[in-house]
Amino acid sequence: MRCVLTKSEYPRYGKPHSISRLERGKERAKAMFVVTGASGKLGQFVVEGLLKKVPADQVAVAVRNPDKAKAWAARGVQVRQVDYDRPETLNGAFGKGDTVLLISANEVGKRFPQHSAVIEAAKKAGVKLLAYTSILFADRSGLSLAGEHKATEEAIRASGLPYVFLRNGWYVENYTEHVGPALQYGVVQGSAKEGRVATATRQEYADAAVAVLTGTGHENQVYELAGDASFTLPEYVAELSRQSGKPVKYVDLPVAEFSAALQQVGVPKPFADTLADADAGLSRGELNDTSRTLSRLIGRPTAPFGNAIGAALKQG
Repeated sequence: MRCVLTKSEYPRYGKPHSISRLERGKERAKAMFVVTGASGKLGQFVVEGLLKKVPADQVAVAVRNPDKAKAWAARGVQVRQVDYDRPETLNGAFGKGDTVLLISANEVGKRFPQHSAVIEAAKKAGVKLLAYTSILFADRSGLSLAGEHKATEEAIRASGLPYVFLRNGWYVENYTEHVGPALQYGVVQGSAKEGRVATATRQEYADAAVAVLTGTGHENQVYELAGDASFTLPEYVAELSRQSGKPVKYVDLPVAEFSAALQQVGVPKPFADTLADADAGLSRGELNDTSRTLSRLIGRPTAPFGNAIGAALKQG
């Protein structure tokens, strides 16, 4: 059974931590690069990428659970406790002149008010740039996931802050993290038909974010980001079968039946409906892009999806 992971799943944090006024004053001596949702899968890559380009004392992570950022703190990264559901914790999280990356929150249906709290705090602080990880074609996508992203983009524009929208496409890991069940049962189900999806790795999307955060000339830009090459789910399954040496087939289902199949293996109905809707969008071409903007930002071609399959098979 295939269970596509979306950006809405990436884990975040949970525990309060306070910073004194004196400590905050010391922190504000220079502008910082601040990453929210830093201990999530994408955020970790972004922080590590920043640490390769700027000194650690110019990097801050905003997380719910500071314990998950202890290793960064030991390297000189500033750790700021925030909780999107408690806007007061965002007071002082950002400083004037900071460059902030807002990684989209993980609770579908609650993200817009959470994002709004971050936007308001960033506006009050007078940040230099607010970058946001959105979704491919957010302003015109028919995906149910796109609504909160579109609303967030509109709120950021209305704030008057310099912004950049990183409209990330699908992660190839959404598929390769589930090669085990595919090989075990010999089947991958979906509702994507022959639609093409241009995936990239989390590392590649993170590298694009780092390039934008540390670069110049990105203010008020919108970047549609996706892999250089696309594939259909039948093509993905054929490549998985070829590399593994095991028979695997793709079974296309109507959207409602795919959602029901996901529910039968324990996926909650709202999330199952979202996943099935994403496949329907894939079938319409809403997760495919041919601009190669991502590879231009990171300065190299994106990796073929077969590479990710091979890596997943080696990991077991």
